[in-house]
Amino acid sequence: MQNTATTTHRPELQQAVQTFVDAGFAAAELCVRDDRGRWTGRAGVSELGGTAEPPAGAQGWAGSVMKTFTATLVLQLVAEGRIELDGPVAGRLPGFGFDERITVRMLLQHTSGLYNYTGEPDADGTFVMGLPSQGRAWVDNRFHTYRPEELVRFALSRSPRFEPGEGQSYSNTNYTVALLLIEAVTGNTYAEEAQWRILGPLGLADTVVSATSPDLPGPHAHGYYRYEDGGEWHVVDVSRQNPSLLAGAGDLISTAEDLNTFISALLGGRLLPAPLLAEMLTPHGELNLGLGLWVQDLGPAGTIVHHNGGAPGGYGALMISTPDGSRTLTATLTTGEADPAQVFPAALGALIMSVFGS
Repeated sequence: MQNTATTTHRPELQQAVQTFVDAGFAAAELCVRDDRGRWTGRAGVSELGGTAEPPAGAQGWAGSVMKTFTATLVLQLVAEGRIELDGPVAGRLPGFGFDERITVRMLLQHTSGLYNYTGEPDADGTFVMGLPSQGRAWVDNRFHTYRPEELVRFALSRSPRFEPGEGQSYSNTNYTVALLLIEAVTGNTYAEEAQWRILGPLGLADTVVSATSPDLPGPHAHGYYRYEDGGEWHVVDVSRQNPSLLAGAGDLISTAEDLNTFISALLGGRLLPAPLLAEMLTPHGELNLGLGLWVQDLGPAGTIVHHNGGAPGGYGALMISTPDGSRTLTATLTTGEADPAQVFPAALGALIMSVFGS
């Protein structure tokens, strides 16, 4: 099952994408761009129990790769002098009661301390859910539409993880606040700004931001969510879901090829001036987070920057590159009956080394 965007024969990449399916994912589509051109391949099935291949160029709920889009929009406004990177958020968004010490930079590098509205680990590391984001609670609630203001006010009703700037903790709240900031500064919706600044100029015709419809508008494979309830395991088709729970932080629909075009353009200098792109790629804190991108040292294989993502259930996406954008790997994934947390790390590690390890 292969769809090549160039004439390059890449059996090692086809094997890498097959590895995800062999590990228990229902389907995967991989797009790689390097000095040999652009290659796209896919594996798996469109629907569990069937034999039809996943459609080429399939859309999927892409999740947190959206944070890189949001960070890019914010930094474009910084470049225009409309937002100060180290300026306080509170003055731009009055009425929420933000701590005056929280800056725009803290949002983008997850150092604000704001409670994560989807949930946080408690003192012993056990996850404590906030708004319904896992298990049967999410399945039963997956068509609910949230407003960004609602998500932020819920987060602000909970105690912060730490004082602003005194720690680092991944929080979807940061990027929902960033969405509100973009809208407050421009007077336009996030979707309008994204279309004008990123999607339109790059020709990302299959990418949708601020999605609230439960339907993927284009060809797609089915995604499945595995959860435990009452001591029994269940697998449910979650191809229809409303991603507004992750406004600005993960309510994104895209394809492997669109994501590849985006990350290549971003790191190639087409979307941000060089000084702000350098800020984006400067790691900070214990998580090695820049502004909307992780920075990871692979040892002899060099450095990669990335932001992967997952919808609450059924779908995931990969977006990985060398810092200069010369070699990129993007993918869309649908989960099957296997627990993705158990099979994903090994499959991802093998894929990264097959693309960046030589």
